[in-house]
Amino acid sequence: MTGTSPLSFIVMGPAGSGKTTVGQVLARLTGLQFLDADDFHDPSAIAKMSRGTPLTEEDRAPWLARLALELDTTARGLVLGCSALRANYRQTLGTDRPGRRLVYLHVPEQELVRRLQERTGHFAGSGLLASQLALLEIPSEEETYDGTATPEEIAWEVLRRGRIYP
Repeated sequence: MTGTSPLSFIVMGPAGSGKTTVGQVLARLTGLQFLDADDFHDPSAIAKMSRGTPLTEEDRAPWLARLALELDTTARGLVLGCSALRANYRQTLGTDRPGRRLVYLHVPEQELVRRLQERTGHFAGSGLLASQLALLEIPSEEETYDGTATPEEIAWEVLRRGRIYP
């Protein structure tokens, strides 16, 4: 906890960056609940992305509002895996509030492509990567982590930088 605000982490990056895997490790280490932002998309958005069609700002607005509500109403804190590609999306999620930590997983494009080609059973495939990278507004250096390290190494680095000791 940070003061009276619950500690929450937003693990962000484009498709294939490892948000879910790193987020789950971070949740395990901190004892916080993990939420995957993909689970908050409505069926029409999932269908759109499954066809390789990028979401519009209008598609994203209710999704971001649902995620912000989850963050705002948690009493205990949580770990959220969410693309959060643009600064205004992150602002909607309240990353400037006390207790909210942003974790941007930086992964080179060629590695993202490789990971997405190997991934099965997910609606966000390699066809969406170019549009995601075009939208990406890279956060500050202190919020950026090497997404090619192991999920455990990344999670421990997040805790080390934040001086958080589970």
